Amino acid sequence: MVWKEREVNRHNVEELVKAGESPLMARLLDLRGVTLNTLETFFNPSYKNLLPPSELPGIDAAVSTIIAARRENKKTIVFGDYDCDGISATAILVKTLDILEYDVHPFLPRRMEEGYGMNERSVNRLLKEHPDVKLVVTVDNGINSVEETAFLKSRGIDVVVTDHHLPGDILPDCPIVNPKVSSPEELSGLCGAGVAFMLANALVLKSREEGLYNGGAIAGPLMVLAGLATVTDIMPLRNQNRILVSEALKLFSKYAPLGLKELFNRVSRPGVISMTTRDFGFAIGPRINASGRMSDGSEALRLVLSNDREEARELARQVDLRNCERKSVELDMFNSALQQIVKDAPAQVITLADGHQGVAGIVASKVLEKITDDSLSRAVPIAVLVGNHGSARAPENYNVRDALSASQLALERFGGHAAAAGFSIKNDNLELFKSLFIEACRNQALDSSSFNEVLIDAWVTPNDMTIEFVDSFMRMEPFGEENPEPVFAFKNVCFSDVRVMGVEGRHLQLGFPGGLRAVWWNKGSIAEELRSRSHLTSDVMFKASVSTYGDRHVELTILSVKTNQDHYEAASTI
Repeated sequence: MVWKEREVNRHNVEELVKAGESPLMARLLDLRGVTLNTLETFFNPSYKNLLPPSELPGIDAAVSTIIAARRENKKTIVFGDYDCDGISATAILVKTLDILEYDVHPFLPRRMEEGYGMNERSVNRLLKEHPDVKLVVTVDNGINSVEETAFLKSRGIDVVVTDHHLPGDILPDCPIVNPKVSSPEELSGLCGAGVAFMLANALVLKSREEGLYNGGAIAGPLMVLAGLATVTDIMPLRNQNRILVSEALKLFSKYAPLGLKELFNRVSRPGVISMTTRDFGFAIGPRINASGRMSDGSEALRLVLSNDREEARELARQVDLRNCERKSVELDMFNSALQQIVKDAPAQVITLADGHQGVAGIVASKVLEKITDDSLSRAVPIAVLVGNHGSARAPENYNVRDALSASQLALERFGGHAAAAGFSIKNDNLELFKSLFIEACRNQALDSSSFNEVLIDAWVTPNDMTIEFVDSFMRMEPFGEENPEPVFAFKNVCFSDVRVMGVEGRHLQLGFPGGLRAVWWNKGSIAEELRSRSHLTSDVMFKASVSTYGDRHVELTILSVKTNQDHYEAASTI
C-alpha cells in the first residue's frame, strides 16, 4: 500500500501564502477548493451569505400551490421519511405550516410494513387515516413516486414534491423542488431538510407579502434541524451546506427544538464547550435514525416537535433506548454478515434471513468499513438483504444507485445516492439480482492499481504538530463530507512509549519524540508487537486535535502504521 500526498494547485497555494497563510495551511485549504476569493467566506460562514429561496428552481410553483391550500383551508399532509433527514425535514415544514396557521399533519411511512417513501401501501394508509386530505407535500422523498402522484391527483388531491434524491427518467406531474433535478451549483448538495428549510423560508416570505403572516422570525430552530440533517445524511460541507451546519452548531444552545436539547443533554460528552459536527453525526443523528430503524420514527418526530419538557425528556429516553436496541441487533447482524464475505468479489451480496430490515443499511456500512480496514476483500459495493428488502453502500468511485438501475429487472423498487441506496427485490429474483448487481459493479470497477494508493493531505514532522498549527487548521470546521479532517503522515519516526489503555486494554497510547501523545483505538492487542519493534522506524498516518484533558496539548489519532514490511490498519469500531 502506497501513501501518497494529494496533488495541489501550486499557484493557488502561493497566492494563499501571500495572503498570510502558512505553506502547510495553504496546502490544506487548496485541497478543499479554497481560493483567495473564497477564503473569507470559508473561514466565516454566515447566514447572511445564504442564497434567497427563489434561487432554487420550482420553489415559486410549490409556494403558490401550498399558499392556495392555506387560503382555502385545505387539510395538508407533510409526507416525510423515517431517517434523521426525513424527520428533520418533516418537522421543519410542520412547524412552519403550523405557525402559518395551516391545517397540517405529519405522516411517516412505516419501514417494516410499507418500505421507503410514497408508495402504494403508504398512500393507501394515508387515505384511510386522512380521507379529507387535499394537499400532500413530500419531504426527502417522492421524486420517483410518479404513479402515486398521478393517483392522488386523480382523487382531487394536490401534490408538491420536495426531495434531494436522484430522479428517474420520468418525473411526477406536479410542482417539484429538487436540486438533483435542477439547481445552481451552490444549492446542488442540499439534503431533504435543507430543501425543506429553503421552502419554509420562501413560504414565510410570500405569506408576509400577501398579508397572511405578520409574526416574528422562525428560522433559528429550522436551521438547527437543517444543519443536523446535513451532517447526518453525509452531505458535502461546502457552499450553502457549510453555512447551514456552521450556523446550526452556533445556534443549537439557544434555538434547538426542546426535544433535541433533552436528547443531547442525555447523551453528550462531558465538558462540552462548543458543539462540533461530531455531536451531530455521532451523538444526536444516530439516535434519531435508530428510532426509524427499529420502529417507525414516530417517537423521534414527536421528540423534535414537542414543546413540553417532561414529555420531551421521556421521549429522549425512549429514543436513546432505541439506539441501544439497534446496537445489539446490529452487532449480531454484522458478525453474521462477515461470514458471507467472498474474497475479491466485484461486489458483496449478503442475505440475513434472521436480520432486522431497519439495520441493513448500517450493517452494509460497517461491512464496507471492516473489509477495507482489515483487507478482507477489496473495497467494493456491499448489498445487505433482509427478506426481499435491502440496503447498499459503495466506496468512493462507485455509484451504487447506477448499479441498482442496471439490476432493475430483478427489482420492485430502488432509489438513493451514489454512495447509499435502498431497494426491494421481486419475489424469487434473488439469484438474478445477485448476478445483475455483481456484474454492474464489475463494470464500474476502476483499474486495480488505484486500490493500492492511500491519499494523505501532507507529509509532516513531529515539530509541525504544534498547538498553534492545530488551532489554525481547526478554523476549517465544520468538518464533514468534502471538507474532511486533515490526514497527515510522519516518515521514519520511532515510538517513545507504547501503553495499553481503556477497558481490558482495548486501546493503545503511544508517544513520539518531542512529547507528542497519540491514541490508537481498538489496537491494544498489538501492543507487544509494537514494543518489540520500537527500535525500528515507522511511517505513521494520523489525524490531530487539541485535547483539553489535563494540560492543553496536541493529541494524535493513529489511522495506520507501516513498520518495514508490516502494515497495521486502524480497527473499525462497532
